[in-house]
Amino acid sequence: MEVIINKQEGKTNVKLNGRVDTSNVEQFQHDIDPLMHGDNPDIVLDCSELTYTSSQGLRMFLMLQKSVIARNGKMVMTNMTPQVKEVFDITGFSNIITIL
Repeated sequence: MEVIINKQEGKTNVKLNGRVDTSNVEQFQHDIDPLMHGDNPDIVLDCSELTYTSSQGLRMFLMLQKSVIARNGKMVMTNMTPQVKEVFDITGFSNIITIL
């Protein structure tokens, strides 16, 4: 799992690459932790190269969403692959998180 964070023009762009599962969820949490506490609560997650997420990954996305809302920000996920989108749809996360 690779997380590339780029801050520009009042928002944070995040590129996700690979899988989020039990083998790397702790590293993923460590990588996104600055996004949960940073001064820039507007986040765009580019999921074009996110190939899989487990329930632990879903939990991390939910935690990030809650921290963004608490700071009056907005989080969107973009370019989601059909496989990952299906996981979000089945679990109801598509109703919680904005997916473009």
